[in-house]
Amino acid sequence: MTPFSLTAIDFQWLPILPLITIAIAAIVVLLVGVRVPDDESDGLGWLAIASLAIAFVLTLAMSGQNTTAFAGSLAIDDFAVFFELAILFVAAVIVLMSLNYADDVRLPGAEYYSLILFAALGMMLMAAAGDLIIIFLGLETMSIAIYVLAGLKRTDPRSGEAAIKYFLLGAFSTGFLLYGIALIYGAVGTIKLEPIRAALDHGIALRSPILLLGIAMMLIGFGFKIAAVPFHMWTPDAYEGAPTPITAYMATGVKLAAFAGFLRVFPLHLGAVSADWSWVLWVIAALTMTVGNVVALVQTNIKRMLAYSAIAHAGYLLVAMAAAAPLAGAAMLYYLVGYVVANLGAFGVVIALERRGESHDLIEDYRGLAQREPAMAAAMAIFLLSFTGVPPLVGFVGKFYVFSGALQSGLVWLVVIAVLNAVIAAYYYIAVIVAMYMEEGGVQVASMTLRPGLTATIMLAVVATVLIGIYPSPYMTAATTAFNSALGLGPVHAASLLP
Repeated sequence: MTPFSLTAIDFQWLPILPLITIAIAAIVVLLVGVRVPDDESDGLGWLAIASLAIAFVLTLAMSGQNTTAFAGSLAIDDFAVFFELAILFVAAVIVLMSLNYADDVRLPGAEYYSLILFAALGMMLMAAAGDLIIIFLGLETMSIAIYVLAGLKRTDPRSGEAAIKYFLLGAFSTGFLLYGIALIYGAVGTIKLEPIRAALDHGIALRSPILLLGIAMMLIGFGFKIAAVPFHMWTPDAYEGAPTPITAYMATGVKLAAFAGFLRVFPLHLGAVSADWSWVLWVIAALTMTVGNVVALVQTNIKRMLAYSAIAHAGYLLVAMAAAAPLAGAAMLYYLVGYVVANLGAFGVVIALERRGESHDLIEDYRGLAQREPAMAAAMAIFLLSFTGVPPLVGFVGKFYVFSGALQSGLVWLVVIAVLNAVIAAYYYIAVIVAMYMEEGGVQVASMTLRPGLTATIMLAVVATVLIGIYPSPYMTAATTAFNSALGLGPVHAASLLP
């Protein structure tokens, strides 16, 4: 009879305490919330935030433990911790900005906050996945919750349209991903990521057609989730129709989880065959940046403009992935942090212009905002300038690191395309700033004193956008350590990224 071992139990269960916390919290919020009226659901939101805070502390305690759990199915490393902390932060901010919004538009509070937590659970699974099936399970847990959240605004037909389009194309892309997993298993004989990397490093199945077809299928699956061209068709309609906090969740949390899985599989564990897929990412990155920015030029709806902006930023991130190098990968993690905080702030301002379910999401609604709400206009200007890449904001530093990493890998022409796209993007970002400061009209912002959660969100995003840009070294060092932990390398100082 095997003796009872507390050490064995600790090793298996302690690493997943943050995941267990979120799962239990989602169930509790749902069960408690069925007896709470929809217009009194703020308490459920605060319960969700408290649960996310507990999970954040538990995740932080896992830093530095570069090991695995459950026979390698879950990776407990600084890479997973980095993304899980970011995902928990995003989920908490989404709940915070939703506190009064959910009441205003009569969203079902129990389902709404519970699904946000379930989506966060799936995102965290993707970040910590040690095998391909865990990535698939995390992806499905996240996606199903987001499908429902996108269509939760039942009185708005655009919300139903967003959910249907997102669901159909999302399910289609998941089929590609799952078929790719099956083909890789057929070629290598395992679904666990570390054995896959070891097999490829030893030359097993390197030129196998089955392996290459599986990689192509997985590229398509991940391409849909990160909204890369030509797999981006769902993005504008889904972003426009979904409730605005959920649009922000899709633009930040979903993007974090998708890139976490993408990074975990391709640069980190399929690096031995990078010559077979890096050139494909080169082409996709160039197309994604260009299509996203060019189509954004003609948008009149702020949410659709931010959707195409998100597509373009996915292209910038793919520049780093195409480099297939540790330094570019660390730069990508830093860029994601800057992108997330600026996006959360920008969507916070969009929510501020919505009143009692009336969406004022046309760019012309922002005319004269600086005269009516100077602080709000200044915050939006900071976020848009960060997207543009104006120093010393975090967007500039993120682009600098990504482009530097790509140049060190010899991707000169791709960087040239990226810089030209940054110039194009400046036009539509600055057009919104011009409307706020130099034109008249627009709509009146509802009293922010009644929405302290939203005010705190915007203020926090402003501080982060400026502070992380002015003092990038701690965050870049954390990103470098996180990326290298997944590669099994020691920490590298952020200064080594400088050309």
